Amino acid sequence: MNLQRMISVVLVFGFSTATLAQDLVVRAERLYTMAGTVVDDGVVVVRGGKISAVGPAASTPLPAGVAVVDAAVVTPGLIDAHTVVGMVGYLSQADDQDQLERSEAIQPELRAIDAYNAREPLIEWLRTFGVTTIHSGHGPGEIISGQTLIAKTTGETVEEAVLRPAAMVAATLGEGAVMSGNGGRKSPGTRAKVASMLRAELVKAGEYSVKVAAAEDDDDKEPPGRDLRMEVLADVISGELPLLVTAHRHNDIMTALRIAEEFDIRIVLDGASESYLLIDEIRAAGVPVILHPAMARAGRERENLSFATAGKLIEAGIPVAFQSGYEGYVPKTRNVLFEAAVTLAYGVGFEQALAAITIDAARILGIDERVGSIEVGKDGDLALYDGDPFEYTSHAVGTVINGVHVSDTVK
Repeated sequence: MNLQRMISVVLVFGFSTATLAQDLVVRAERLYTMAGTVVDDGVVVVRGGKISAVGPAASTPLPAGVAVVDAAVVTPGLIDAHTVVGMVGYLSQADDQDQLERSEAIQPELRAIDAYNAREPLIEWLRTFGVTTIHSGHGPGEIISGQTLIAKTTGETVEEAVLRPAAMVAATLGEGAVMSGNGGRKSPGTRAKVASMLRAELVKAGEYSVKVAAAEDDDDKEPPGRDLRMEVLADVISGELPLLVTAHRHNDIMTALRIAEEFDIRIVLDGASESYLLIDEIRAAGVPVILHPAMARAGRERENLSFATAGKLIEAGIPVAFQSGYEGYVPKTRNVLFEAAVTLAYGVGFEQALAAITIDAARILGIDERVGSIEVGKDGDLALYDGDPFEYTSHAVGTVINGVHVSDTVK
């Protein structure tokens, strides 16, 4: 299909989500709403940045005087369930690599919003593939490396882009958190030490929470002094913030499940290369998985990864989302659309793969009330393609956030 001209649509970069809110009609030969059946010859109406109508073109009234854009395939805006983009930069220089602070093993007080660069060119690059929302922040590599955030892939400042300034607390178990001559540090030196240090901090956070609650209930009791580290971990203990646990080997995954049960906290497994060995245990624990990138290097902790893992987890009913992760070499990030496409050859269906980068990712991140599917009342975030989005020869021809093209190849 020859894409139709865009009518009165301005290409916008770097405005706040409030400013971006506009009116637009998108018409698709095939519309994947991820909220029901696929709609052939469908339309999406966005008013004031929110979806106001969706359905077949023949029966959906269109507002007069609103720009109309056509595409072969339209999906919800894609969600990268775990990345460090915005914390790392494409230049791969020391001054744009803020994803991991190596001075201490446990630093939950480090806030992603204090380091996130909303103008990082890698963010613009991701949205050219239809990625509209990212879960980014401190990456794996320390027992607790810091906080994560959720942001739209637009806006000039983090305040303009952010949906959730504190989304999760990033933790690492296993080899990834063990020191090996890093800056003279020797601890933690083993897996058992990693786990014991994490448990000790959670115990302290529980005690801190008890003291705070006691002071609130009794005016005669002095509240504990402010402790930024304990304040964050207290939110983990209370269940307000999940612990995002990067663990690849089966024994480290079991340690994560054991700690979650011991402290009755919410966790999300990240990476989980050997999760196919623990399907019953993960399902019984009710823990979702943000699976490692399909094309991550299969070495060290990931030496036993399998392309078939996603299909096995999904078949078992375990919530799964895909991620671009973190690439230590250039170009510093992957494209989650391609990562999902790879799994189609290994037991994952088309709509299952699409769900893992749209609605299922939104549910795991707790933002499905706003994004992840094309439904009335949700944000007007759409990805437009000239063919099957998972086909290598197809192209992303437009990305819409809050009803405005933030990336566009329509000529």
